[in-house]
Amino acid sequence: MTELIAPELVELDASLGSTPSDVIRHLAGRVAGAGRATEVEGLFADAYAREQKTATGVPGGIAIPHCRSTAVTVPSLAMARLSEPVDFGAKDGPADLVFFIAAPEGADQEHLKLLAKLARSLIKKDFTAALRAAQSRQDIVALVNDALGLGPAGASPAQATTAATGDLAPSSVKRIVAVTACPTGIAHTYMAADSLVAAGKEKGIDVQVETQGSAGSTPLPRSVIEAADAVVFAVDVDVRDKERFAGKPYVQSPVKRGIDEPGVMLDEALAVAADPNGRRIARGAAGASSASGTGSASDGRESGGAKLKRALLTGVSYMIPFVAGGGLLIALGFLLGGFDITKYADTIVLKNNLFTLPTEFGPQAIGPLGAYLGAVLFKIGALSMGFLVPALAGYIGYALADRPGIAPGFVAGAVAGFMGAGFLGGIVGGLLAGYTAHWLATLPAPRWLRGLMPVAIIPLIASIIASGLMFVVLGGPIAFVTKALNDWLTGMSGATAVILGVILGLMMCFDLGGPVNKVAYAFAVAGLSAASADNTAPYHIMAAVMAAGMVPPLAMALATVLDHKNFNATEHENGKAAWLLGASFISEGAIPFAAADPLRVIPASMLGGALTGALTMAFNVSSKAPHGGIFVFFAIDNFLLWFVSIAAGVVVSALAVIGLKRYVGKKAPEAVEPVPVAV
Repeated sequence: MTELIAPELVELDASLGSTPSDVIRHLAGRVAGAGRATEVEGLFADAYAREQKTATGVPGGIAIPHCRSTAVTVPSLAMARLSEPVDFGAKDGPADLVFFIAAPEGADQEHLKLLAKLARSLIKKDFTAALRAAQSRQDIVALVNDALGLGPAGASPAQATTAATGDLAPSSVKRIVAVTACPTGIAHTYMAADSLVAAGKEKGIDVQVETQGSAGSTPLPRSVIEAADAVVFAVDVDVRDKERFAGKPYVQSPVKRGIDEPGVMLDEALAVAADPNGRRIARGAAGASSASGTGSASDGRESGGAKLKRALLTGVSYMIPFVAGGGLLIALGFLLGGFDITKYADTIVLKNNLFTLPTEFGPQAIGPLGAYLGAVLFKIGALSMGFLVPALAGYIGYALADRPGIAPGFVAGAVAGFMGAGFLGGIVGGLLAGYTAHWLATLPAPRWLRGLMPVAIIPLIASIIASGLMFVVLGGPIAFVTKALNDWLTGMSGATAVILGVILGLMMCFDLGGPVNKVAYAFAVAGLSAASADNTAPYHIMAAVMAAGMVPPLAMALATVLDHKNFNATEHENGKAAWLLGASFISEGAIPFAAADPLRVIPASMLGGALTGALTMAFNVSSKAPHGGIFVFFAIDNFLLWFVSIAAGVVVSALAVIGLKRYVGKKAPEAVEPVPVAV
């Protein structure tokens, strides 16, 4: 197996700049200069994007920038001992020891395990002291290989978790189980595990950790979980199989806190365990955010605003499959049965079948068989679209209160639809249901009643409260606002419609699939339920939203073709995929470009999106399908003008991003020094 570190990857007592980006770029240059990566810029972009998500500085003057990158061909460690420490975000100050971990996208398990061992070794003071005292590159390589169990010593670091054995501490000792996980799963996952175990030894607490990282995961035995007094989640991603810990008191924080403050997290976990009203993991918890009970701000619980935002995005995310599938079925129904299939669909599907085809249908239908199949598809799609508001409300309730919030949310959403409160009513109903169910889950209940609470008592009472408020107090006013909004949209024409197109285009391109994008999209698809032959405004809005959402990925794809030098190899590969993603109306296809260069990519995307939104509204283009991009051309009126609108926005965005990359804030290319090979 190729060695992870070599003398040419080591930099001793050098000044590599004053910022993390300077150091990371230099070390990426060493990896590429050693023939272990295809290019510097692609590797740097991936590593720096990871650094921007979570700082990689850890206590002890250490930083571990790391990434997986398509530019890497050989798993590698580049190390720098800095003469001028650089701040990588650790609480105790800047770092003078920097290990850059570069892993290929398809790194094998053996290499990933070695990378995990290195991360664990870096929290050991004797190892870092030896690194600081080393006299040569060869000494550094030997120390690292020893830590990995590849050198003469042959001793690999002890595993942080005892999950494989399932050994239990004496009954008098407090027991805590933990799960650690970070997005990359290479460094922080394992360092947090070792930090928690070490802190437990100092405090006399038995800590057993399950590391859910790239090097594989050994689940904690059920007996160990059942015997634990509390659970610690030091994670940046969802916990796998979280329901195993149901009923246990817990604290949860980002994985880096497990490295910086492991002792504090253990103390918080035991404090929650001692509190009868402390946080408990809800039955049926599936993700990292599911919870019941109360907790302190220091345990990493979401703020009220963050929780509200997550709930709304969850509702929209779960709603979209109903809308996308239903909308495409409706579009296919129109294709086969004609646009007046709405008049005949109910009668055809109830009175006819494949053996008795209809005789009465619209002139646009493709014969009797087309009319029948069109009616069936249209009706399936319409019924699917009917779940739009209930699904939105139901999954908002789920995000706030886990499974007990689903039924009250669906019921409140159905009430909102019944009263004409529409999309806004669904949001309000879902929030009422979710917060009510969550509050009910925090109330103390006798042991004999606890089993009924999540499946009967909470859904019943929360449905009565949320839906009752919708019927008696809120539904009417919200329905009035919804009707006024629909009337205003119906009356739009000329300059007013163009301005709305600009606003929707800006929203669709602002965060490329994020909250603002989702709000604009949800606003458009919610209006389709009110569309008709007399009210075509929702169709125009849908066309503008879908067209504008296609612009960013298509523009980035075009830019990589027009200006090859300003994009690295990784971006060129992403650009090839962005053609199809953009054509399919998947705005997220531009995210890799925006993550690497947000201050240029996002404004350029918004410029083109605003133009496209304005043109589609000015041309009175309409779309009866809520998703599908160019592949639902048959459901788009004035398709040629719609295509022209998209093309105009794509060209403007592509030229804008090229201009910004060339002339705005452009740094002179940094030469990568030749890497001397130590003899």
